[in-house]
Amino acid sequence: MKYKYAIVREPGMTYDSCLSDHPLKKYINIGQARSQHKIYCETLQELGLRIISLDREDKLPDACFVEDTVVIHKSRAFITRIGAESRRGEENEIIKVLKDRFNVGAASAPATIDGGDVIHLEESLICGLSQRTNIDGAHQMQTFLDVHVETIPIPDFMHLKSHVTYLGKNTIAVSEKFSNIPQLKQFTKVIIPRSEAYAANTLTINGVTIMPSKYPNAIEIVQDAGFKVKAIDVSEFTKCDGALTCLSILF
Repeated sequence: MKYKYAIVREPGMTYDSCLSDHPLKKYINIGQARSQHKIYCETLQELGLRIISLDREDKLPDACFVEDTVVIHKSRAFITRIGAESRRGEENEIIKVLKDRFNVGAASAPATIDGGDVIHLEESLICGLSQRTNIDGAHQMQTFLDVHVETIPIPDFMHLKSHVTYLGKNTIAVSEKFSNIPQLKQFTKVIIPRSEAYAANTLTINGVTIMPSKYPNAIEIVQDAGFKVKAIDVSEFTKCDGALTCLSILF
């Protein structure tokens, strides 16, 4: 998949009030998070993307995790109904950016769906049915986007892409815990060990796979599988249960 644009939003003043059970949440450094976000955006630019930067949203602590607000497929953009009620409203500025570029639709109750549960393939999607996404959300997305959606029930987990991401060439990076899921049997698997499971959230853009820099074994595993890797530090986003894919909307 060839991408040209990325929508991003810098962490706001209340970022340290994000929804997170991470033990290091109380040590969040907003200034450092913004520095890491800047490097993230510069990396996307190096890979050929034009950056569309939204204004900071200080009233919504998790608003930098823009991925959860929309699922884009070809000429259509499906605005989600985020599973965490306190995050609803993050999508408002996203709609303004997308409405002139795409045919825009939106999820409605009782659906809940987060973009962090949706894996994009060339002609189909995979959707986790998780703590944040329900079957109504998956069905509404499939209907509006007019695309086949394979669902994977993972009720004990927040997001599918915390454990599985698409690398290209019919290959996925997958945490050891998720490596035997039957819905993933058609893929070549690059298995990330339990000790570095966070690194299963990779972001592949135009032939380069971005990975979190603090997981050297996982990086080596992905490189050995034939993928070019660019490593960056996203440790301040780890503290908010966020990861690489969470920070951008690609199209």
